[in-house]
Amino acid sequence: MFFIGIDSGTQSTKAVVLEFETGRIVAQAQEAYDLLSGLPDGHLEQHPETWIRAVRNTVASCLAQLGPRRGEVRGIGVSGQQHGLVVLNERDEVVRPAKLWCDTSTADQCDQFAAHFAGAAGLIELAGNAVLPGYTAPKILWLKQNEPENFAATKTVLLPHDYINFWLTGVKRMEYGDASGTGLMNVRTREWCGELVDFIDPSVRDMLPPLGSSNESHGRLKAELCEEWGLTPDIVVSAGGGDNMMGAIGTGNIKPGVVTASFGTSGTLYGCAAEPVIDPKGEVAAFCDSADQWLPLVCTMNVTVVTEQVRKLFGWELSELESEIAASAPGADGLQFLPYLTGERTPNLPKGSGVLHGLRPSNMTKGNIGRAAMEGATLGLAYGLRRFRELGMSPAEIRLTGGGTKSPVWRQISADIFGVPVVTLATSEGAGLGAAIQAAYVTQLELGAASTYEELTDRLVETDENTRCEPDSGRTALYAEKLDGQLELTRRLNEAGWL
Repeated sequence: MFFIGIDSGTQSTKAVVLEFETGRIVAQAQEAYDLLSGLPDGHLEQHPETWIRAVRNTVASCLAQLGPRRGEVRGIGVSGQQHGLVVLNERDEVVRPAKLWCDTSTADQCDQFAAHFAGAAGLIELAGNAVLPGYTAPKILWLKQNEPENFAATKTVLLPHDYINFWLTGVKRMEYGDASGTGLMNVRTREWCGELVDFIDPSVRDMLPPLGSSNESHGRLKAELCEEWGLTPDIVVSAGGGDNMMGAIGTGNIKPGVVTASFGTSGTLYGCAAEPVIDPKGEVAAFCDSADQWLPLVCTMNVTVVTEQVRKLFGWELSELESEIAASAPGADGLQFLPYLTGERTPNLPKGSGVLHGLRPSNMTKGNIGRAAMEGATLGLAYGLRRFRELGMSPAEIRLTGGGTKSPVWRQISADIFGVPVVTLATSEGAGLGAAIQAAYVTQLELGAASTYEELTDRLVETDENTRCEPDSGRTALYAEKLDGQLELTRRLNEAGWL
């Protein structure tokens, strides 16, 4: 049997085909695209039709690679970028381009939520999370306040992966994992929070789709798509989930003790919990996962975007970036790079900017600047790991995924900063693999041949032991001090109004 995993992201859509019996990825395809251009600072949008075109093309490419064996496909799962706002009218047409997770134009709307609900503490008490600019809730309020005609035309609110599921099946539904990232769901009860919804507008109650278990199928692939792709009828489309939720499944992060760190444009750090992990400070997001458990998560907005900016600044190839950083000593000879180039979510600095601190004639080298950038981006995630530990989560291993983890230098820096062993996966497509595994899980349930997620991931998720890095205790101590310095510098600059 084959299962297709679709990973629809900010920069591209990828599709993979998992052979269930062997665990091999037997086909894969990718299509890149851009954000909409010409928007004001802080506004980051894409048109949902871009994702649909990419899904159509990448799935068709994978099926062409399967050839006559395409008839063995039994299910499809979809991973999508979290938090994006997709709004449909009464004819199920897209009203306007989607505002994305990285859009920071909604800071004012977040302030309105906080003012009405007694600050972040009140919001956390009410539903488990503060309302942050990346979340979907302030985007809906922004739409009402800034584009009232579009708000009036809106009859359905979906997330990116929900919209793809709707296109695949004709069914509107939202599963617990991705829904928890809207800011409108009470993560303790897994129900929409009426008070938060009504604060935006009571009409939003009718815009939100039904909530349901992540372990149930979303629907069946539409007949016209089965015909277009040459697939047999009755193809299962699983509930799918947000990219981090699918990445958790695809990295085997489905039980306590394992933490996943994703090094992409943004960065995420997340673990698995059997009950909600509510952070009274609001720095760890109390999300649900896409296997009906919970997924405490920290997100930073600046990871490979930082190293890529440095690489382009100096005109380096990736190999040159690697060698220059490797030649620079741990700590970058005292340079501290605050990596908030596109604003930041953790800490909550939607209008933040980058800072390079500690320059002297003796340390002002390209290699030191590159290493400071890589260390600064990783230290941002290390703050989240420190917060995890304060909340009682103590990982024995961190599984790395995302483009940044292809770098051996970055993997060792990560091990030293995190203070625990790190390892990558045999496939870099963690979210796509997770989506395929979820599709297999749901299909097996429906066939009466149920397996647990732990059984499936033990068999289908493989670490690449050649990439394992052990932390160096001396460097870990150095980076602990550097993290303290990064947090203190951030605090002082922010209090002075310079961040």
